[in-house]
Amino acid sequence: MSEQVIGANSQVIFHFSIKLADGSAADSTKVHNKPAKLVMGDGSLTENFEKCLFGLAAGDSKSFELAPQDAFGMPNPDNIYYVERSKFSVDVPPQVGAIIAFTQPDGTELPGVIRDVAGDSVTVDFNHPLAGQRITFEVDILEVRN
Repeated sequence: MSEQVIGANSQVIFHFSIKLADGSAADSTKVHNKPAKLVMGDGSLTENFEKCLFGLAAGDSKSFELAPQDAFGMPNPDNIYYVERSKFSVDVPPQVGAIIAFTQPDGTELPGVIRDVAGDSVTVDFNHPLAGQRITFEVDILEVRN
């Protein structure tokens, strides 16, 4: 049996860690020992993330650095909203740095980071928290199925 390597439609089970430029961990599947599972091309990873995985096989470990535009993109000013303070509940007052889930018209929730509170206006940033960050993506491939 030949070793299976990651290709266009492979199902991959892997551990990953995402580290910021300062070396701090932003996310890791190792914390709870629950590996990630994906099918290449299913849209759960950006095209640039997937390109880094092509050709790897079970047992491989790799680390690669991604520029912001290749990882979570650059912050989009259209994703910054100004919300009236009255829209926040008394139980959860808006505080700078807090992440609050906002319910969308279709019922899904979208997390937003409170960037500023000025008078009755609250600035909420709906960009991905890692947008604009240069990151290091470390992977340990556990299983590959083609």
